[in-house]
Amino acid sequence: MPTSPTISSLSVPLLKRDDVELLKRETLHQGFFRLEALELRHRLFEGGWSQPMRREVHNRFDAVGVLLYDPERDSLVLIEQFRAGAIDDAVSPWKLEIVAGLAEKDESLEDVARREAWEEAGCKVTELTKLHTYYPSPGACNEQVTLFCGLVDTHGLGGIHGLDEEHEDIRVHVVPFPAAWELLLRGRLDNAMCLIGLHWLNNQRASLRAASQRALSESGTTRSETDKE
Repeated sequence: MPTSPTISSLSVPLLKRDDVELLKRETLHQGFFRLEALELRHRLFEGGWSQPMRREVHNRFDAVGVLLYDPERDSLVLIEQFRAGAIDDAVSPWKLEIVAGLAEKDESLEDVARREAWEEAGCKVTELTKLHTYYPSPGACNEQVTLFCGLVDTHGLGGIHGLDEEHEDIRVHVVPFPAAWELLLRGRLDNAMCLIGLHWLNNQRASLRAASQRALSESGTTRSETDKE
């Protein structure tokens, strides 16, 4: 009878990169992204090697997402924009998302988060917390996504943002957390960054709000005073 795995047994992979033999790598398409065909074989869990196989892999730049949250107002920033990958979506190719962008060479992930927050939402981040780094689709894509929560002041945010040279047309929404959670439950927020970020925030929201209130109390600042600034 199979035994249940332990945390220690799963924390270190049994098989690693040396257990894959790359026989051939071919570029099928090179544009903004690259599509490759790999011929390979790999070791099997029960011993021996697999038969040679062909796999196509979409090579992308790594990405950064940042969930912009105002703990004082219990609101977050969602952006709305056209997405080519959703052009055949049954509802709409315009998607509600969190701020995100691609990492550029020699740019830290934290700098990407702050840059994208400004470019896409006109928003300055005061504090960043790293949530997760994950592969959104490792069966066919090498992209890794790093997700942050960024604390912000949402007072006065909104309007249309984005870079003209990147053909961005981004509408910014400031949404109270309960309304955002309802949108998630209704399926309106249907991308991985939103789902992961909001589930994290649902667990951490109370502590973030309590810390914000303590900071305001210690500084002697009230919410009405910050809204007037």
